[in-house]
Amino acid sequence: MMEYDPKSGEYRLVRPRRSPPRLQTILFALTVLSTMIVGGVSYGVSLIAILLTHEMGHYLMARRHKIPATLPYFLPMPFTIFGTFGALIKMDGRWATRKQLFDVGIAGPLAGTVVAIPVSMIGIALSEAVPEAAVSGGFLNLGDSILFASLTHLVAGPLPEGNTLILHPVAFAGWAGLFVTALNLLPIGQLDGGHVVYGLFGPKASRISLVTLIAFGLLTVFVSPGWLLLVLLLLYFGYRHPPAREEHEDLDRTRNWLGFATLVLFVLTFTPVPISYNMP
Repeated sequence: MMEYDPKSGEYRLVRPRRSPPRLQTILFALTVLSTMIVGGVSYGVSLIAILLTHEMGHYLMARRHKIPATLPYFLPMPFTIFGTFGALIKMDGRWATRKQLFDVGIAGPLAGTVVAIPVSMIGIALSEAVPEAAVSGGFLNLGDSILFASLTHLVAGPLPEGNTLILHPVAFAGWAGLFVTALNLLPIGQLDGGHVVYGLFGPKASRISLVTLIAFGLLTVFVSPGWLLLVLLLLYFGYRHPPAREEHEDLDRTRNWLGFATLVLFVLTFTPVPISYNMP
């Protein structure tokens, strides 16, 4: 928060007192446990590595810009397909500039992707191609993003006709990491992608966010109803990005290139129909 200093006649940033991160430590341990319960040790370690790298990208960039931020809060959820609802940091960005919010928003997805890609490639190499007829009973079918499908083709090559790839737990962790990256990069509100488009376009970003939200709603209605909860949450929290300090100051060329590259990353990692169920 900001405090007025009568001696200098200026406002200065005052960091709030930090309590020991007991809650974060407990939640982290519970999330490690819940992911291992869902997918085993290799899955849990791989997914936690991706999520932790993503959140530490945000945290370290916030610290670099002297924006008050907490260590990550992990969200354990042992009875879901992933074993977790991901992680987040709490940040006081009220006094941050447009450039600073852009830096913090973009740092997480880029850092997480750097880990998710090799994790995916290692997992795909450990996966097994089997005839679909050999898969007894119903099974979950994971939709492929452009990036994950490209990595699969690069590492495993084209699958023989009638075969399916049974993902190793490490590959599933890589898939989940890229899936989470895509969700965070939705250019809406205060999601990472919302910070990116706000950094690129300033107040005009609200139009992009509104169009994206409408398109996402149409996708939910006509293609994949499983997105409904996320659409409702986005409506609840709002599609507009709150104003920042120096919001009319444009980004430099490097940040512009990184911003547009990150929007391309969103397209490459987004999966319109992430999960379907094949009946026996």
